[in-house]
Amino acid sequence: MINLKECILYRDFEHGEILEKMTELINGYEQEDPSLKEKGSLLFDCASGLVENAGLYGFSGNLWHCYLTFLLVNHENAFSTASEIRGAVKGSINELALCDFEIFKQLYDFDLTVLDRFFGVSCCQVLCSFTNTGTNSKMYNSRIRDRICEMSVTLARASTAQEFMDDMVQFYKDFGVGKLGLHKAFRVAHDENDKVVIQPITRIAHVQLEDLVGYEIPKQKLIENTEAFVQGRKANNCLLFGDAGTGKSSSIKGILNRYYDQGLRIIEVYKHQFQDLNDVIAQIKNRNYKFIIYMDDLSFEEFEIEYKYLKAVIEGGLEKKPDNILIYATSNRRHLVREKSSDKLEIMDDNDLHSSDTVQEKLSLVYRFGVRIYFGAPNKKEFQNIVRVLAKRYGVTMPDDELMLEANKWELSHGGLTGRTAQQFIDYILGRGK
Repeated sequence: MINLKECILYRDFEHGEILEKMTELINGYEQEDPSLKEKGSLLFDCASGLVENAGLYGFSGNLWHCYLTFLLVNHENAFSTASEIRGAVKGSINELALCDFEIFKQLYDFDLTVLDRFFGVSCCQVLCSFTNTGTNSKMYNSRIRDRICEMSVTLARASTAQEFMDDMVQFYKDFGVGKLGLHKAFRVAHDENDKVVIQPITRIAHVQLEDLVGYEIPKQKLIENTEAFVQGRKANNCLLFGDAGTGKSSSIKGILNRYYDQGLRIIEVYKHQFQDLNDVIAQIKNRNYKFIIYMDDLSFEEFEIEYKYLKAVIEGGLEKKPDNILIYATSNRRHLVREKSSDKLEIMDDNDLHSSDTVQEKLSLVYRFGVRIYFGAPNKKEFQNIVRVLAKRYGVTMPDDELMLEANKWELSHGGLTGRTAQQFIDYILGRGK
């Protein structure tokens, strides 16, 4: 008999309803329960849930095994979180984990198709060799989906509970556990109890640093700081500032895609969510990943005081900032907070007795970013080079003279000389079939 209540580490699963119902069916079959014939609706409930799960996450193959694997790779407990940091762990916790995996191995080893014969149906046969024609998943990208499907096959082939556990440990070490291990990027939200939660972003732009034409020196500064961070060396909070449309946000996305495999994760935070930062940091400070808290298009008007709170979070509170967290921000303003000419000239304001103190207060936030990288708008020649590179990349065959003429006309009425304008121009040309 399979008793899920005997599990010590792997229990109280989110999305565990199908597990409980299917275990009841398996136990009823193996114990030859005379009332099992009356529980056919329970089988159909499980089948429906497994198919819906497959549609939501994009699973194929043996949906029962995929579902069990999905539960295991997402369950954060003392064993799984220790394994993601150190791989195989020592101590008594291994014995507890092995007992749990013996129970799960029984679930993997059970042949669901016997329930088809018992109930006179054919749904389990379909569930065990399911073909998912949908190419998109609402919750997972193809990389995560494929890893779970492949892992389900590996676990089903394990000959012993020890081999089963070794496979799980290797997965945790290679890919992590739970949402923080399986996803690249996250946003901050609140649940129904108004608790701060970190939600995965399932569809992100697959931008590479090489896609950004030019800006080699700014990109190299960003790479050097990020490499130091992911390798466990000292690194600084980073501010990317400069003209609009010059690739600041794209550079951050490129950094994420380059260093994800080395444990880098990004959490996007908006200005109105700064009050949640302490809760976010508390949830990630002890995990085996490097987190960049990302603030896009960051700037403050004089009447906005959120920057004072951000200062304390970045540097200045009593609690030491965790070593696995940095803050990266982009802005069109060098100093983030709006400045007046009277600040620059230190002209006395009738309501401000110490104008120099006011200037220092406004500058104190930007000084908390140890690395500040400038992204300037390209000149005419650089803009034309960006257009040529993008045209070649996307297969635009227009003669060069005509291409430059059209690009020059486009930038005059569409935002000026920026990389974004060049990309929009190429998109326009491609849309016209040229």
